[in-house]
Amino acid sequence: MLENFIESSKYSQNLFQTEDEKIVGIEKESLENNVPIITKEVLNFMIFTAKGIKARNILEIGTATGYSGIFLGKIANENGGTFTSIEIDEKRYNKAVENFEKVGILDKNRLILGDALEKIPEIAQIEENSKRETFDFIFIDAAKGQYMKFFEMCYDLLNENGIIFIDNIMFRGLVTSEEKDIPKRYKTIVNRLKQFIEKLNYEYDFVLLPFGDGVGLVRK
Repeated sequence: MLENFIESSKYSQNLFQTEDEKIVGIEKESLENNVPIITKEVLNFMIFTAKGIKARNILEIGTATGYSGIFLGKIANENGGTFTSIEIDEKRYNKAVENFEKVGILDKNRLILGDALEKIPEIAQIEENSKRETFDFIFIDAAKGQYMKFFEMCYDLLNENGIIFIDNIMFRGLVTSEEKDIPKRYKTIVNRLKQFIEKLNYEYDFVLLPFGDGVGLVRK
């Protein structure tokens, strides 16, 4: 059964192909430098979801090297909107800026260096035509121990019928592990994620999908 799942996952990843050599190069460089980027099957599903709701304004928490953001940025731009992403690590932020410039979409989007817990409230204060800035699609893929805080801040900025897409919500599969099998250094993160998933399940329009490292979707 597990072997079948692994083979299905590989098959799903192989279905996702991009002919853009620049993006392929960004993916390759990120993996070679051990920068965690979104898996292909999750990326494919995220693109499908964002396109499906015709997302115009998109927010990402956790830019890394900009790999996933490039796809989201293109979707936002095609729909006449803007993509915004926040990254706390200066080295990764600089690489993301370089990569966005490389594919020609830096001037159409907004990359922010800083702690998302500080920057999200700042974004909430931005007004355009006397209206507060809001988003159709929000992607969360940053510090797992802060997921609940990120979510609560982001939900307030989400448009009606908008979607929050949360990656790696199962944290290496440890969320489903027994307490005794969880390494001590991960116990706090895992317990926070369990509480987070429970909250989402009981209080929001939420679905948990068991592929990649677990994907959670919330619709407003």
